[in-house]
Amino acid sequence: MDFLVFSLSGFDDFLLYFGLSVVFVAIFSVVYGWVTPYNELQLIREGNAAASASLSGALLGFILPLASAVIHSVNPWDMMLWAAIALVVQILVFIAVRLMVRDIARLINEGKVATGVFLGALSLAAGILNAACMTY
Repeated sequence: MDFLVFSLSGFDDFLLYFGLSVVFVAIFSVVYGWVTPYNELQLIREGNAAASASLSGALLGFILPLASAVIHSVNPWDMMLWAAIALVVQILVFIAVRLMVRDIARLINEGKVATGVFLGALSLAAGILNAACMTY
């Protein structure tokens, strides 16, 4: 029975960090939805592949540095700070792409897959770099 106690040591930390991560993914989803000029979830329900590609890339681009923040943080407050930074980076990526592709809202709404893949790929690339930079 001692092996069970030993193997569950740290489970409270797991629950804390996992719970915080889920909360941050939800916060990111809401904030990203506010920033984008179109409703990704509605477009995805309608079968819009461009919206699906862009939102998937943004989520992965946020979750990768979030995972890095969990791995490298020294405490939950540290993790939350870096999670917030990851969120800001993803919002800045969207703003930068919107400046490059001025009619992005129309293109995503029309289901132009190339635009969605481009936005998703840049979001993912920024997330990978962001996660790699979160080492100390």
